[in-house]
Amino acid sequence: MWTLTISPRFGETDALGHINNTVLPVWFEDARTPAFRLFTPDLNPKDWHLIIARIEVEFVGELFYGRDVEIRTYIQKLGNSSMTIAHEAWQDGRLGARGTAVMVHFDHDAKTSVAIPEAIREQLAQHLETL
Repeated sequence: MWTLTISPRFGETDALGHINNTVLPVWFEDARTPAFRLFTPDLNPKDWHLIIARIEVEFVGELFYGRDVEIRTYIQKLGNSSMTIAHEAWQDGRLGARGTAVMVHFDHDAKTSVAIPEAIREQLAQHLETL
């Protein structure tokens, strides 16, 4: 599992004082950076090999400004050319949101998915958790 600590910004709150629902997908994307680096170590977008096929976010509790949020990220499923990355957002010991992203290893020139290389697969497998 990878972890990322986020300090919510005031501008990320809504009129009710909660973290806005549009913020979690952005935080979750940021938390996928360690997985991105396995495919593109320097994060050069001209050498990018992943596309997103699906994202889901489930809000299960409130998240607030002024208190850090820990994003926990792990591989939920590892396929031949795709993976499901799962996220959880925790604040003060309580789960506030969880979500998933299906990422596909992709050849942009051929416009097709390609198998995840074995060396990368082995590294991803170290973060495989089925909860």
